[in-house]
Amino acid sequence: MTYKPRLREKYVNEIIPKLMEEFQYKNVMEVPKLVKICLNQGVGEAIADKKLIEAAAEEMSLVAGQKAVPTVSKKDISNFKVRRGMPIGCRLTLRRERMYEFLDRLISVSIPRVRDFRGVNEKGFDGRGNFAMGVSEQIIFPEINIDKVDKIMGMDIIFVTTAKTDKEAYALLREFGFPFRNVKS
Repeated sequence: MTYKPRLREKYVNEIIPKLMEEFQYKNVMEVPKLVKICLNQGVGEAIADKKLIEAAAEEMSLVAGQKAVPTVSKKDISNFKVRRGMPIGCRLTLRRERMYEFLDRLISVSIPRVRDFRGVNEKGFDGRGNFAMGVSEQIIFPEINIDKVDKIMGMDIIFVTTAKTDKEAYALLREFGFPFRNVKS
């Protein structure tokens, strides 16, 4: 028997029937699904200290369970002392099992560790069924050892879905257990 993530099982057994009923879909293929989760971290201070990029990529790799790649600048910007090809951040894209595992850990462990947490703001939808949120501190993830952190940095997390509208994407993420601030029914 092969391993299947808990949220993938929940999606197949609970979320698909519930969304089919809620949005009156005629076919199972119409139900929106999570395609990928993109993590992005801009490290502007890396211009002065190159070790920050390596530390950020290592921490992101620990959090996601997949190797992060550095992002480089596309053009020279003299005001910021940036040259073309300089590393300025890191990113990675999660799909399939790793995506569901990360989402499970994010919802059940990491987000509740945020100080003064009152729910995720639902204004992060882009109008096409995708959702973006920011995390102000990377130390909310239990995989990161706080004693070894040089600098506290945030990261952007983007959830890409096949939903056509924000309402469908909101319903999908809500059913996964995403802790939105104002739960709409």
